[in-house]
Amino acid sequence: MSTAAGPRIVVGVDGSQQSVEALRYAQRLAPVFDATILAVAAWDYPAEYPGYVPLGTSEFADAAKIHLEHAITTAYGEDVPSGLETTVIFAHPGKALVQASRDAALLIVGRRGHGTFRGLLLGSVSASCVSHAHCPVLVVHEVTESEPREGNAGKGKVTEDADA
Repeated sequence: MSTAAGPRIVVGVDGSQQSVEALRYAQRLAPVFDATILAVAAWDYPAEYPGYVPLGTSEFADAAKIHLEHAITTAYGEDVPSGLETTVIFAHPGKALVQASRDAALLIVGRRGHGTFRGLLLGSVSASCVSHAHCPVLVVHEVTESEPREGNAGKGKVTEDADA
């Protein structure tokens, strides 16, 4: 993480379309908060690896970094917000984002990312963030084909959590 002073908007990025929309929301909200954006990609060992540590795990970190870079390019193109910071963290994504929220003005996450339980109303990471974050949380829903788009800053549906 950074030691930069001033407000920060933390965005959870897993490469999903919802995390791209979360980055776009952060770009629109950063001037309101007079904040910089910290895009966080977190990775943990896949569930297939319980009980042992696989050798050569750098490919997991590399994959997270590639997803992060692709999401930033998709969200912003060449109009990358000034002061944008990125980080890749080895931790469960929910825990990493809750930790990053300690010094944040706002945490933005997608409703569901690349998890496997498509029927859930809220993904496990977003639910963890809504329940445990140290700042307000904005949850971005998926954008449908029929919804209007506004240039690079597409409109997604947003859930506001009254408990955050």
